[in-house]
Amino acid sequence: MSDLEITHQSVRDYIDAKRRGDRKTTDRIVAEVQARFATRKTDGSEAAELGHASMHVRFGEGV
Repeated sequence: MSDLEITHQSVRDYIDAKRRGDRKTTDRIVAEVQARFATRKTDGSEAAELGHASMHVRFGEGV
């Protein structure tokens, strides 16, 4: 992944799951991050990192 340092464990887990092709885990992580963002339990950086990862990591690329 380019030009973004990943600082959130949830995003690292999302990237690992996406590379494995694990849609159940990626969906769960996205839902958890969205819930934290919606309730303002995050500053938005986690959601920004997740958005970047979702655009730059291909599903199943590590299989």
